[in-house]
Amino acid sequence: MLGVMARTLVVKATAGADAPERCAQAFTVAATAAAAGVEVSLWLTGESTWFALPGRAEQFELPHSAPLAELLHVILTTGRVTACTQCAARRDIGPGDVLPGVRIAGAAVFVEEAMAEGAQALVY
Repeated sequence: MLGVMARTLVVKATAGADAPERCAQAFTVAATAAAAGVEVSLWLTGESTWFALPGRAEQFELPHSAPLAELLHVILTTGRVTACTQCAARRDIGPGDVLPGVRIAGAAVFVEEAMAEGAQALVY
């Protein structure tokens, strides 16, 4: 049923290892929606920006939560993952540093996605 919906889910993850439950919730919701056929755009901001780098999601652990690397893989395979331009710059992360399929973009692109017809934005 969800696969026929013409809506887009834009999820902004603002936490990383500093708030693991909030971080895992963002990735879990995004991956669940993507697996159900919903068009998903996951934004990595703040401390979650680190997960744009190879190997970082594998280091994340939270009891009773799906592995972050697996959730990220689902989203990268079926949706779109974006690292915030300013957040990446503050962490010295450039386009050549991120996982294949991750783009770096700024607030204007986030606003465009969030305000698109049929879009639903969630911030964690």
